[in-house]
Amino acid sequence: MDTILPVLTAEHLIDRIKPYYPHLDADVITRAYAFCKKSHEGQTRSSGEPYYTHPVEVAAILADMHLDPSTIVTALLHDVVEDTSVTLDDIKSLFSEEIANLVDGVTKLTQMEMQSDNKQAENFRKLFMAMSDDIRVLLVKLVDRMHNMRTIFGISAIEKRNRIAQETLSIFAPLAERIGLSSLQHELEDISFQVLHENQRQSLQTRLEKLTESSKDIIEQIKAEIHDVLADDQITCQVTGRAKTLYSIWKKTEIKNVDMEELSDVMAFRIIVDDIPTCYRALGLLHTRYQTVMGRFKDYISTPKTNKYQSLHTSIIGPFKKKIEVQIRTEDMHRVAEDGVAAHWRYKSGKTQINPSQVSAFNWLKAFREILSNAETSEEFLENTQREMYRDQVFCFTPKGRLIGLPHDATAIDFAYAVHSDIGNTCVGVRINGKHRQLATTLTNGDQIEIITSSDAIPNAEWEDFMVTGRARSALRRFIRQKKEAEFSRLGRALLEKDCRKNNLELSDDMLKPCLISFEAETVQYLYALIGEGSVKTIEVMAKLEPELRLISKRDKSGGDANKNPAFDIKGLVQGMAVHHGHCCYPLPGEHIVGIITTGKGITVHRVDCSILEKFSNMPELWLEIEWNKDGPSRVTGRLIVVLLNEPGSLASITKLISQYEGNISNIHLRERSTDFFRFQLDVEVTHIRHLNAILAAMRSNQFVESVEREKI
Repeated sequence: MDTILPVLTAEHLIDRIKPYYPHLDADVITRAYAFCKKSHEGQTRSSGEPYYTHPVEVAAILADMHLDPSTIVTALLHDVVEDTSVTLDDIKSLFSEEIANLVDGVTKLTQMEMQSDNKQAENFRKLFMAMSDDIRVLLVKLVDRMHNMRTIFGISAIEKRNRIAQETLSIFAPLAERIGLSSLQHELEDISFQVLHENQRQSLQTRLEKLTESSKDIIEQIKAEIHDVLADDQITCQVTGRAKTLYSIWKKTEIKNVDMEELSDVMAFRIIVDDIPTCYRALGLLHTRYQTVMGRFKDYISTPKTNKYQSLHTSIIGPFKKKIEVQIRTEDMHRVAEDGVAAHWRYKSGKTQINPSQVSAFNWLKAFREILSNAETSEEFLENTQREMYRDQVFCFTPKGRLIGLPHDATAIDFAYAVHSDIGNTCVGVRINGKHRQLATTLTNGDQIEIITSSDAIPNAEWEDFMVTGRARSALRRFIRQKKEAEFSRLGRALLEKDCRKNNLELSDDMLKPCLISFEAETVQYLYALIGEGSVKTIEVMAKLEPELRLISKRDKSGGDANKNPAFDIKGLVQGMAVHHGHCCYPLPGEHIVGIITTGKGITVHRVDCSILEKFSNMPELWLEIEWNKDGPSRVTGRLIVVLLNEPGSLASITKLISQYEGNISNIHLRERSTDFFRFQLDVEVTHIRHLNAILAAMRSNQFVESVEREKI
């Protein structure tokens, strides 16, 4: 059982606060202390202590962190709503609305059901940030957990103790690290490690003590040599050597599956210098004097971590041929690294002689909010630093740990464009928490998102249907607009060349320049685009052209290449034109086809028996005679309507069959469902009409298939 310490009194608390908050209203602390003690009267902890000692200790720890009086009062009252008959209205009337809101925030976090699997742990870490209207809520909750861990061995039930420790390791320790409270993080990790793996921790500690003792002289000599190397270049510095935490060493032994003695970086050396330029000078001297370990250099000074941590990290083959890890930082950076942003502000306040009550109690809290608002988020959210906005956001991570903030209901494709527009434009898939998911999947707090890209990919206009962010939509529209303009331009030129050939003329860009004003086109390429999209007809352009504008007579047809079009994919069309396969009939190689010039789309390819063609029967100028090349496209989509029996394995049977016939299902949509049947729309990529017919024949003989047909409009 833990040693029971003397209970702190209200006067003890006041004495801790006054040095940094001289204008403290001591009465509010006294009243809160008394209210806490009375509210928890008769309640005890597992250790046998009166329950009120817990909130008092939490308040004392927060006072040591130089928190403002409202936070100290919140700590004293943080369990009264959860564990007693006291209401938030009571707190509001007896103290203040601010304190009532803070207590409410802590209570909500306490009521969250904790699960410690990896995905849920990461979700909860982000939910804590998203749910807190005030960062002080999070701080109270973290310190609340730290004191509970300090007294955890008072819990006799091993299963409960293990659950709390695992929860702490999965949720609270990473949260503490993320906001820069490394000392709190390490204490939470160490106690959790002791609870969950007591024997392993004890063994590791014994071995580490022996290793440290046996290497004591070497460590001192390494420190001295590094110090001398820097001092020879007139660098004033402090060099310290330390063992890494037991938990971090244990994690490395588990991941690498090696013994502690085989690890090369159990010891780390820290160099503290006067300023940032000297950090880089020191780094250069070490890299010049010693061999570096490739891939181990990290510059957290130019690119700080999200919790404002700054240092230069490197690994070198140092004195005695030992591979050692070195951190180089300033004193200011060291304070932040050890105690979080609070230490940074306290140090700054001493440097600038600002009123400590203002700096320690409020400014560093403001800094905390700014950090959490700005840390590693997308560009749009860097502009929004209001903490309260976070309730309507989700926070997800890239595989490298970069934090991306997005609106509520954002999808994976929003995330891709938030990382970079080029990532969005070349996106072909996504893994969410290691599993393949659809791009339309709605994201939740804490998801780790890996965007899969391909240099050959192009974005789909239909993505806009499930996009949430304006950034993603504008980037998608811009890409599609630019792509369409290029396609329309190629198509327009091809159409105009075709009319010129009919008149035995050769087209050039220069001959069109006098026509630009007539068609309100700034460039020849834009005029081609207007023709390609159907806004300007070729006959209108031909009417503007005159023979003297460099119309050159074509060679006689006997020349043999006047009508040769080696680049045509479909005969009659230039490769790169804006060409679309009709979604009304889904034409396939091997079928008779026709092209229709469609305003705003370019050319749409239809089967000759498509019912849509009736609409264009009186517009022969829009028709193009086209046919498939022998090679044709490698894969084209055919759409099927399939009715399946509602039996186990029916859909799996069909997908397996299509795969056996080397077809590829690109989309599947359930149109209708009943007790006996499913009606699906199935898009299948095939190479030829014969390929699709073979699949149809096989499906019709399948025991689960009631009917299957190509879709027709």
